Amino acid sequence: NPFADPDLNNPFKDPSVTQVTRNVPPGLDEYNPFSDSRTPPPGNVKMPNVPSTQPAIMKPTEEHPAYTQIAKEHALAQAELLKRQEELERKAAELDRREREMQNLSQHGRKNNWPPLPDNFPVGPCFYQDFSVDIPVEFQKTVKIMYYLWMFHAVTLFLNIFGCLAWFCVDPPRGVDFGLSILWFLLFTPCSFVCWYRPLYGAFRSDSSFRFFVFFFVYICQFAVHVLQAAGFHNWGNCGWISSLTGLNKSIPVGIMMIIIAALFTASAVISLVMFKKVHGLYRTTGASFEKAQQEFATGVMSNKTVQTAAANAASTAASSAAQNAFKGTVDSRKQFSNQEKKYSVYF
Repeated sequence: NPFADPDLNNPFKDPSVTQVTRNVPPGLDEYNPFSDSRTPPPGNVKMPNVPSTQPAIMKPTEEHPAYTQIAKEHALAQAELLKRQEELERKAAELDRREREMQNLSQHGRKNNWPPLPDNFPVGPCFYQDFSVDIPVEFQKTVKIMYYLWMFHAVTLFLNIFGCLAWFCVDPPRGVDFGLSILWFLLFTPCSFVCWYRPLYGAFRSDSSFRFFVFFFVYICQFAVHVLQAAGFHNWGNCGWISSLTGLNKSIPVGIMMIIIAALFTASAVISLVMFKKVHGLYRTTGASFEKAQQEFATGVMSNKTVQTAAANAASTAASSAAQNAFKGTVDSRKQFSNQEKKYSVYF
């Protein structure tokens, strides 16, 4: 039958046979690796480590320092080196200057340089002052502050004269305060320099216990003067707080001027107290004591030429008077003996 199915009578086309042959795994000869379209389960597939072909992108936190930052650090390091070099050169120049000054002192003696006066001035300097030469490095700052404090108090006393003058102009009975303000300026300015600043300078220069005690005693009195000046009692010649309030009632500009001066006096008192504590703390670290002060006083008195001359004169005067008295007594006794002999010769 030409219209019949050709596979109908074919035994190899039986559905049961074709199903069995389909389930049989293919042989090695029939294996085609490209014909297997089945994919393994996702959980069992291992992806190979393929190097990424994308460009490397670094995080901002891991960025290397830029060229500008390196240049900046180099500039800072160079500036630090230059600063150290300048400091070393300055110290070397300072050492050279000190060495020259010491040589000049050993050859020509120490020449006074304070107060700095012109060469053609009729009066020359009275003291020698050089912090870098006389004062140890660890004490130079303290001594300089005390020197500036003395200058500050001197300027305040000078301004106090103008404050009392303005007060005298608006209140004529205050002429006493104006006169006393001039007296205090002329008295306290040199006396404070000689009585407490120079002993402090000498104490740190030579580590003198006696000078330290002189400074402490005088400076306590100086602090009391600062407190009284800041208070400003009437007829005491000071533009303190009490007198400033009185002047404020007379004239507001004059009162404001006096209040400023009172504030300066108060600042002097406060700074003086702070520096007194600081100097006392440094004094305790220097090893000074009252026993050393007594020894220095005794040694200084005995080594003083004036005291030695006075003692020698006193001793010579005492010796001569004793010799004269002894000679006079001998002469008197001889006269008495001769008188007695005359009496006996008269009787016999």
